[in-house]
Amino acid sequence: MEKEKKHKVGTREEWLEARLKLLKEEKELTRRSDEVARQRTEMPWVKVDKAYQFETGKGSVSLADLFDGRSQLLVYHFMFGPDYKAGCPSCSAIADGFNGIAVHLANHDVMLTAVSRAPFAKLHEYKQRMGWTFPWASSFGSDFNFDFNVGITEEQQRRGGTEYNYERETGTGEPLAGKVIREWKTENDKGPVAQVASMAGTDIATFTRERPGLSTFVLEDGVVYHTYSAYSRGLDGLWGMYQWLDRAPLGRNENSIWWRRHDEY
Repeated sequence: MEKEKKHKVGTREEWLEARLKLLKEEKELTRRSDEVARQRTEMPWVKVDKAYQFETGKGSVSLADLFDGRSQLLVYHFMFGPDYKAGCPSCSAIADGFNGIAVHLANHDVMLTAVSRAPFAKLHEYKQRMGWTFPWASSFGSDFNFDFNVGITEEQQRRGGTEYNYERETGTGEPLAGKVIREWKTENDKGPVAQVASMAGTDIATFTRERPGLSTFVLEDGVVYHTYSAYSRGLDGLWGMYQWLDRAPLGRNENSIWWRRHDEY
């Protein structure tokens, strides 16, 4: 018996007709994306009054020091908590794209750095393992992650009321994350969050006290201002492999956590 084809097969003329129709949608999406990008630049700036300290390869530095002579700073909030044994594999997949672009940004008055709560020694060891060269600072002992809504305490996790992606999370009464994480879970904690937590060498509760995000800052006349933050699916554009998959014949084509760190395939 002939195997049933799973996708429509057509003539070159039918393909071209469909492609031209899709092209109109793609152009509209591009124009809309340009407009949203313009609106980002018009967000009000908020002065950062708190004196945050970070540990780096150059020692203890301030938030202003992370600009490294540039006027703009992009911070990727990398999920690597103090009790993780390795960085989040999803954040690691995103960060794989940083090496190639960081040097271009740095020569366009924009500094890109990752920031995590794990002690610097852990970050440095993992960075060497991954072969990364982009800057990575530790906010261990600082309020930075908590203030920018990418870190919560165990008590906050139980009590609820914390904010992530501009929504309030409900408490669980136990050391687990809020409603978004609960929706991901399946029986016996065998859902995708448990899988990724295990890949980071920790449990769901510890893993989900860290959150991914992007925060941007500007330095003007010696004053640092917070200009923009994005979380969750707002980071899709930073995840390079998905931009390629969205153009592959079968798209993202996933129903589970399929990616690994690049040295684990």
